[in-house]
Amino acid sequence: MSENLGKPRSGFPAVFLDRDGTLNVQRVRDGKPYPPQTVDEFKLFPDVPAACARLVAAGFVLVVATNQPDVGRGTQPQTVVEAMHARLRELVPAIARVEVCYAAGRPEDPPDRRRKPEPGMLLDAARELGLDLSRSWMVGDRWRDVDCGKRAGVRTVFIDFDYAEPLHAAPDYTVRSFQEAAAVILKSVARST
Repeated sequence: MSENLGKPRSGFPAVFLDRDGTLNVQRVRDGKPYPPQTVDEFKLFPDVPAACARLVAAGFVLVVATNQPDVGRGTQPQTVVEAMHARLRELVPAIARVEVCYAAGRPEDPPDRRRKPEPGMLLDAARELGLDLSRSWMVGDRWRDVDCGKRAGVRTVFIDFDYAEPLHAAPDYTVRSFQEAAAVILKSVARST
């Protein structure tokens, strides 16, 4: 599912953003991150709105690409996730589009082309919005985000929270916060101009 909130001009670079642990605060148990369960639990990291505004001012289109497998597993209503995304758009109006994959991701299920680490959400958004993947980035806090970005041909920034899970592919950059991720991207743009 994708929610288009305004079509930018073609050829623009994008910053693809994971949701949980990247834009909003995740819950961590036993070294593993989990998404919020209610809209009341949905809280952005404090630096996110300002950092997103800086990225848009630098010419980037912001696209959220998020796996929400709890919907596919039947443990979270889709209406709750959609309400979180409505709240996200209120708090960060700079976001142009939200791409969501609800596939459960069970080992016995065939891979869904839109479920990270597959690049389908990024490729779909790029095609529909006319984005330039060669100048784009993926920011996330899980190995799936890094692998997804690599498979889509974009540069990757990994926000490292020391989860108890290994990376599969090496990210282009590793940082400790979303603000640092945005700074890396903006610095790269400044070097190329």
